[in-house]
Amino acid sequence: MTSTTMDRAAGSKSATSDARRRIKSILRKRWLYVMMLPGLVYYAIFHYVPMGGILIAFKDYNLNKGIWGSPWIGFDNFNVLFHSPDFTIILKNTIVISLYRLLFNMLPDVALALVLNEIKVAWFKKTIQTITYGPHFLSWIIVYGLVFSFLAPGSGLITNFFRDMGWGTPDFLTNAHLFRPLLIVSDLWKNTGFGAIIYLAALAGINQELYEAAAIDGAGRWRKLWHVTLPGIREVFVLLLILRLGSILDAGFDQVYIFLNARVYGVGDIIDTWVFRRGLENLDFSIAAATGFFKSVIGLVLVVSANKLAKKVGGSGIW
Repeated sequence: MTSTTMDRAAGSKSATSDARRRIKSILRKRWLYVMMLPGLVYYAIFHYVPMGGILIAFKDYNLNKGIWGSPWIGFDNFNVLFHSPDFTIILKNTIVISLYRLLFNMLPDVALALVLNEIKVAWFKKTIQTITYGPHFLSWIIVYGLVFSFLAPGSGLITNFFRDMGWGTPDFLTNAHLFRPLLIVSDLWKNTGFGAIIYLAALAGINQELYEAAAIDGAGRWRKLWHVTLPGIREVFVLLLILRLGSILDAGFDQVYIFLNARVYGVGDIIDTWVFRRGLENLDFSIAAATGFFKSVIGLVLVVSANKLAKKVGGSGIW
């Protein structure tokens, strides 16, 4: 028997052995795979199968003809999108609002988690947690109703207070200069408490022996925070940052659409609200699909770039 034949036989035997080990591993963990199956089915049905609709972005879609019967027009829909007089405005608004969310929403999540982590009285800590993450479960319709009851022109609680004090009648909801801060503040109130939960979980996973070692070395509370706590949640922060960068062209459709009005279109109209009007109200599904495809490509590029950058600066990234 030649050496080549022996190598092939050894390779075949090794492959068979690996296959048997994999099968045994799958059988041993079969119930874990069964538990994972509903999630896989959900993503397959609602996330991967609909990707076939991307074809609409390259066709002159007609409801009567369907996806396959509609004529192919290539990149014409993208040309219409990029040359639209609204494109520059909605792209700028989307990026600015997303960057505001990125800058002003992530740091309060971390700060609240650090504060809660320092609270040693269990009942007080649970009370603060419940109060802070409770608003997350309110819909944006309810949140806007609360905001409207305080800031509505002529009838809001705060606007009436300003009027009664002789300070004039402020115009909060239809003021273009106040629209973006209003979005950020209401989003902070609604989601900061819930966002802190992830960092609290990361804080709970920090080895307590590190704090004990730091105390032995004479480190105070701030030194422990800087040298133990913050490095312990760095990976989670980088992971969430990468994920948020990937969705930077999603500026929060639900909130913006509800808060939006004709007087603040110049600073508040984003890609998603424009697509909603163009795609559903005007039944121009091809332009809407082209816009969604454009957003997905940009998001993919940002996620890959941020992941590589995170690895270069010492982080682990997503993959």
